[in-house]
Amino acid sequence: MKGYHFTSNTLRDGSPIPQVGEWLEFDGPVVPCRSGLHASEEPFDALEFAPGNLLHRVELEGGLISHGDPVDKWCGRRRKISATIDAEDLLREFARWCAQQVLHLWDAPQVVVDYLSTGDATVRDAASAAASAAAWDAASAAAMDAAWDAASAAASAAAWAAARGAARDAARDAQRTQFRIMVESSFLAADEGGGREKFPKR
Repeated sequence: MKGYHFTSNTLRDGSPIPQVGEWLEFDGPVVPCRSGLHASEEPFDALEFAPGNLLHRVELEGGLISHGDPVDKWCGRRRKISATIDAEDLLREFARWCAQQVLHLWDAPQVVVDYLSTGDATVRDAASAAASAAAWDAASAAAMDAAWDAASAAASAAAWAAARGAARDAARDAQRTQFRIMVESSFLAADEGGGREKFPKR
């Protein structure tokens, strides 16, 4: 199967990251999350298991066993990297995109809006401080409202939970799609610009 796999500057066991095109082999028991070589078909799923910001496009084979329901990763005996990108900037951009999707739910300070739209690192600390202050004010107001409306809220809790769950699922699907688009664009840019050569080979 073809998929994606995140690492830090080494593999989880501390060994070096293999060169592009080199098969890494594992001869022990294949047990998802415990032993074997892993990869996810979707980059968004791979992100949930990421120990670092290096993202690899990989091929995985050999006694494949799935994990999760729905499946979020696979475990096998052989894995080969076909391309690698440093995804740090991509991950920051994706986080800003996710935050922008909920801007309409609160009265965000302008510095927060500016940072999310530009990614300007010089205003990041100010945006973080402003967002924290606004969140504290909102939490305080919400706590007061919750105490006041506790009785009526209890009556509609099931309906609210269902609506919230549906919204959460829709948001997650949108995030999954957007992250795939961003990842594919980043790999394409790296391929066209020779980005793979930026990574040291052992």
